[in-house]
Amino acid sequence: MESAATYHIRVSADLNHTRLLTEPKVAAALLDSARFYHEQDRWNCRLFLIMPDHLHALLAFPYDKDMGTIVAAWKGYQAKCLGILWQVNYFDHRIRNRDELDKKAAYIRLNPVRKNLCPHVDAWPWVLSCAPENPSGGRVPP
Repeated sequence: MESAATYHIRVSADLNHTRLLTEPKVAAALLDSARFYHEQDRWNCRLFLIMPDHLHALLAFPYDKDMGTIVAAWKGYQAKCLGILWQVNYFDHRIRNRDELDKKAAYIRLNPVRKNLCPHVDAWPWVLSCAPENPSGGRVPP
């Protein structure tokens, strides 16, 4: 897949009306669907990490596709199949260089440790990395 820039995406659930994203069946299904989108070239998934009430991802999207449309379709499918109620929008930030990519990946991986959900990054089960966390496979300027 020829992809454009990599983005840090954060999608939050509406926990007043839905269950925790880290419930084992829910989290496994979310990771499976993220992997499916990667394998179908809907996005290039560098990193996808699920927290109880939100998720973080480092994703690149095909040049000829709209990021908002892809994320909305993914959220809609999860709402329908898993009963997740998402907050209306999502956060996105374009990654501008390799240093920023490395720092953002470290920040995302440390999120469960900072929230005292696990003792170290390797202990967190709800994480997926389909593509290397480097510039190939998505444009990140050196």
